Amino acid sequence: MLLLGLFGLYLLTGGYHLHKPLPDGLDTVTPYRQVEQVEFLADTTWLDPRGRQHTEHEIFDAAVELLGEAQSLIVADFFLLNRFAGDVDGGHRPLSTEFVDGLVERSAARPEVSAFLITDPFNTLYGGVMQPLFSRLEANGITVVETDIRRLRDPNPGWSAAWRICCQWFGNSPRGGWLPNPVGEAPVTLRTYLALLNFKANHRKTLVVDGPNGWIGLVTSGNPHDASSRHDNIAVRFQGPAAFDLLRTELAVAAFSGDPSIPVPDLTQQDVNIGMGTEIRVLTESRIRAAVLDMIDEAGDGDRLDLLMFYLSHRAVVRALLDARQRGVDLRVLLDPNRDAFGREKNGIPNRQVAMELHAAGVPVRWCNTAGEQCHAKMLLHRGRDGEATLLAGSANFTRRNLDSFNLETNVQVRGDDGTPVLTDAMAFFDARWHNEPDRIHSLPYAEYSDHSRLRYWRYRFMEATGVSSF
Repeated sequence: MLLLGLFGLYLLTGGYHLHKPLPDGLDTVTPYRQVEQVEFLADTTWLDPRGRQHTEHEIFDAAVELLGEAQSLIVADFFLLNRFAGDVDGGHRPLSTEFVDGLVERSAARPEVSAFLITDPFNTLYGGVMQPLFSRLEANGITVVETDIRRLRDPNPGWSAAWRICCQWFGNSPRGGWLPNPVGEAPVTLRTYLALLNFKANHRKTLVVDGPNGWIGLVTSGNPHDASSRHDNIAVRFQGPAAFDLLRTELAVAAFSGDPSIPVPDLTQQDVNIGMGTEIRVLTESRIRAAVLDMIDEAGDGDRLDLLMFYLSHRAVVRALLDARQRGVDLRVLLDPNRDAFGREKNGIPNRQVAMELHAAGVPVRWCNTAGEQCHAKMLLHRGRDGEATLLAGSANFTRRNLDSFNLETNVQVRGDDGTPVLTDAMAFFDARWHNEPDRIHSLPYAEYSDHSRLRYWRYRFMEATGVSSF
C-alpha cells in the first residue's frame, strides 16, 4: 500500500506540474504597435576561402550603448551571463564582463538609475557555485533576480516528479561538492545535477531602458556569455510603446520570482495604431508557437518563407512546413548542424533528423558552416507576393520545450512592406548566408551533414515527446 501510495503521488505530481497554470503575466501576446525606430542587428562568424575564421559584433555593442543612455530604469533579462567555458585568450570576447561593466558604470554615473538583472539559476549551477559577476552587481547596488523556475511547468515529468517529491527540499550549497563541474573547474554537488535534469529555463534575452527620447527595447537570440561570443545571433532594437509591453512581460517574471522591487513606471499610453507603416508586437511562451504556425499556414503559392534556426524539432512546425511545401510556398531552411557545444561534439540531434524529413519532401535545406561556434540565431521571415513582409525573431528555438510554455521565451514580430529597412536588412542577412559571398562561406549544402539513420530519427522523436533532452 505504501508503494502504491508513492506511485500515485508520483503520477499526480508529474501530471499536475506538466499542465499546471502559469504565473500571471506569462504566455502573452501584445497588440501591434506602430514603431518609428526599429533596427535589425546581427553577430556573425564566417570562414574565408583559406579556412580562417572571422567574427563581427553588433548586438552587445548596441546593448552596452543602451545601458549608457538609461535615465531612470534598466531591466535586463538574460539566460546566460557567466564566464563558464569561455577562454578570452582563446579568442572569446568577454561579453559578460563588458555587460556587467556597463551596468556598474551607468549605476555609478547616475545613482538615480534603478538597474535590475533577471536571470536563470544555471548561472550559479542551481546554487552549486558562487557567481562573482552577480556579487559585483549586488555590491554596486544592482539587483539580481534569479528566476524561480520551479513555478514553471515540467517538460521532463518522468524525472521532475521524482525530483519535486524527494530532492527539491534539500536546496544546494556553493561550498563545493564531489562531482565534476559540467562547465567549469570547481566540483559541484549531486544536487546540481539533479536540478539540471529538469531541463527548463528562463531562456529569455531582453533589455529595456528609458532613454533620453523614450523607452527602448532589445530582443535578441544572444547572451552576454563569453563562450557564446563567436555564435551567430540576431536582435531587434526598437523604440516606442512596444517597449512598454516588453517591460510588462519582465515585471511579471520578477513578481513570481519573489522580487517586486522593480519600480513600475507610468505605462499608460495612447494607442495610435492606424494600420499603416511598420508595426511590432511582443510574444512570449506558447504565443510564439501560435505566431509561427500562423505565418507558415498563411503563406500561399508564390510566397517565400525563410527559416534560420538553432534547434528545429517541434512536430506541429515540421508538419506545417511540409504542408507549405505542398501548397507551393518557396521554402528555404538554414539550420545549425548541431555539432558544436562549447568544446564538445554533439551527434546532430534533432536538426539532422528533421532535415532528413524536409529534404525528402523537396524542401531546400542548407547547414550553417560552423567551426566550433554555433549558428544560434532564431528567425522566420515571410515575404508575400503582395509586397508585405513579416519577421519573427527572438530567443525561442522551434522545439517543444521552447514553444509549449515550459521555458520562458520572448520574441518580437515585425510587419510592414518589404522595403522597410529592418525587413530588408533581415532579408539580406538570410540571403548572404544562403548564397555565401566570394570571401565569406556561411553555409554548406545538405549533403555535408545529412544523416538518414532511422535509429537516430526515432531517438529524436522519443526525446522530443518525453522531454528527456536538452533541446
